[in-house]
Amino acid sequence: MPEAIISLITASALLLGSPGPATLGLAAVGAVFGVKSSLRFLAGILTGLGAAILGASLGLAALFAAFPGARITVQIIGGLYICYIAYKVATAPHSTDSSTVSQSRPGFADGFFINLLNPKAYVVLLALFSQFLIPLASPAGAYAVTALACFAVGIIVDVIWLGFGSMLRPLFRQPRPARLLRILFAVLMVASVIWAYAQ
Repeated sequence: MPEAIISLITASALLLGSPGPATLGLAAVGAVFGVKSSLRFLAGILTGLGAAILGASLGLAALFAAFPGARITVQIIGGLYICYIAYKVATAPHSTDSSTVSQSRPGFADGFFINLLNPKAYVVLLALFSQFLIPLASPAGAYAVTALACFAVGIIVDVIWLGFGSMLRPLFRQPRPARLLRILFAVLMVASVIWAYAQ
């Protein structure tokens, strides 16, 4: 059992923590707006992750595998929404006016829908639940423990990505470098969507 838990935690950290729409979005929002102003976005990301984990544990990922049309529809909607958030990051104003900044800052709903509609999330969760399910006598217990472990790891890696982004915040004090970095983060977010579709 300890070996299975270690394997699950390691795989979860590598898969959930790898660059993707949610993690790059967190880094970008942390870099542009700072940690404190990004907490609602983080809460939305984590709530969306929790919903995706619940859906995967209830067989949503298997349902998507059985009905590719539904999966493709969700992927398209998710990809478009992630591109919208990338646009918000790229076009965020370089301003000290708090009202202008708060209007462009992604919030809870933005984070929630990024992970709920994130194509990478379902691919990763399907792999985790099919390959690293904790072996317990009760199937319901096995899925519950696996889901909780994945969510705990998700919290840690998402906070790390947000912190990483906030460390870049000093680079955002000058308008020109800030603009270039915002565009770079936005391009990476869109690229991660394209990469997820290619899998």
